[in-house]
Amino acid sequence: MDIFLQGLTMGLAYLAPIGAQNLFVINTALTAPLSTALATAGIVTFFDISLALACFWGIGLIIGSSLLLQKAILCGGGLILIYIGWQLLRAKVNTQTSATYAPTLWQTVSLGFTVTWFNPQAVIDGTLMLGAFRSSLPDGSATCFIGGVAIASMLWFFGLVGVFKTCCSKLQPVHMLWINRLCGLVILGYALKLLLVFWQM
Repeated sequence: MDIFLQGLTMGLAYLAPIGAQNLFVINTALTAPLSTALATAGIVTFFDISLALACFWGIGLIIGSSLLLQKAILCGGGLILIYIGWQLLRAKVNTQTSATYAPTLWQTVSLGFTVTWFNPQAVIDGTLMLGAFRSSLPDGSATCFIGGVAIASMLWFFGLVGVFKTCCSKLQPVHMLWINRLCGLVILGYALKLLLVFWQM
């Protein structure tokens, strides 16, 4: 259960900072009917989980074959997570959205794929965060961890639709700023855990 909760919190901290995926879902929630917004959330969730699985299992298998590579990824990943967390703590958030129409299903699929798989920052961050964390997990617990990450993706994107459909008028830029800061602190905590595992190795 602890491993699942680690995956859940890691997934939420990874998704919550304002980025292309979130803005796409938010824009749709603000401008399109509920059915379109829910479909968008489902499509983005699917692509996000597929990217998480690719980052987690792909790099994890490579890392598992080399102790030296494990150490390099743990140390490098930990240091980069510190940088990412620090940037989130210092970030300024622009919550303005630009969508003015409801996209078709094909547009939603193509945009969902683009903002996920063609987003270099998401691919790099996912590989470093999930791939590095993979090598620190006990044997047999990887599936439980990535399951938590997948559940976090579903909760987050469908939650965004719910929030922005019901109470978006109450959400101020300062609230988004504190979301980023909270996520930055969580990511810094995971960075320290990775560096501790590296030190113990």
